[in-house]
Amino acid sequence: MRTPFIALASLAAPALIAAPSLASARTDIGAVPAATAAAQLRLGLPSTATPASAKAALSTLLVRADGSTTGYSRDLFPHWRDASTWGWPVAPNNSCDARNAALYRDGKNVTMSSTCSYLKGTWVDPYGARRYDATADIDIDHMVPLAASWRSGAASWDPTKRTQFANDPLVLVSSYDRLNSAKGDKGPEAWRPPNKAAYCLYAIRWTAVKSKYKLSVNSAEKAALTSMLATCPA
Repeated sequence: MRTPFIALASLAAPALIAAPSLASARTDIGAVPAATAAAQLRLGLPSTATPASAKAALSTLLVRADGSTTGYSRDLFPHWRDASTWGWPVAPNNSCDARNAALYRDGKNVTMSSTCSYLKGTWVDPYGARRYDATADIDIDHMVPLAASWRSGAASWDPTKRTQFANDPLVLVSSYDRLNSAKGDKGPEAWRPPNKAAYCLYAIRWTAVKSKYKLSVNSAEKAALTSMLATCPA
């Protein structure tokens, strides 16, 4: 069981996000400017994904109440499969699974073994705007959580499509494990990154995933995404 997430307090400098308040809980190696951290959400996002395209895509998504989680199991979404099979580059190592491929893409100065294990480097968390130097602190977040996808259409998918979703470079984001745990299976109507500078790209990426996989949105989710897209630069 994870240690409960500790609320983040604001620093005097508005461009930085505060670390957890307890010294014993701190595992990061420093703050990162909020906008720099938010830009991590561009990694794996098509260049055609813009605020305008997200607003247009959001307007086409089916709006309905979330379905039930009856029958849902994480095991129904085979994840951390061979990366190159599911859309990741073969380089630098064709032995990577999707998790380690995401760590390589999202990290800086990443090194690894010949079998794409024992990764070392540094990682910027887009959600909390802190930097980390241990993979133990980094989770690979499914931008639209697996359970959320189940409630919005994935319950009817075959195993191949669920595997594609669970390993898709668009869906996967490296994030601080405690914030990923705090997010859980919540949509943007119930959880948003503490780093408000990430709202725009978070909403663009969430909408891109929902649009690509033709998943529905509930009315509160759509309202939240609309609000977050309103924070995008003009």
